[in-house]
Amino acid sequence: MAKLKFQNVHTMVGPDAIVQGPIRLKEGIIIYGKVYGDVSTNGPIRIVQNGLVQGGVNGSDIRVGGTVIGDVIADGQVILGSNSVLKGDISYRKLLIEEGAQFEGKCNLVQDNTKKRKSSTHVSDSG
Repeated sequence: MAKLKFQNVHTMVGPDAIVQGPIRLKEGIIIYGKVYGDVSTNGPIRIVQNGLVQGGVNGSDIRVGGTVIGDVIADGQVILGSNSVLKGDISYRKLLIEEGAQFEGKCNLVQDNTKKRKSSTHVSDSG
């Protein structure tokens, strides 16, 4: 299993929290609760197994262990954990989809900082 370094994580959405509206941060975030809106940061984003984001997710490195309904854009790598559900497109430099992950969307390999897309593949996997 690949590991992401979650340094500079200063914000946490707790398991009982429900956040409405966008979240914009300079540092990383770990989401245990529910976010209804976009999450954008210059740092890493981790959505744990029971976490939910209904909106876009944009960060340096992103690990999804819960559910994301929206597009995921990472400057670095994206990891979809074995219990994750993602319904949306992924833009990434490095991608790992663990066995058991559910993903429906397109994969876009980012070539450089201008987010040019090298390839696009549609994937639908329900486990």
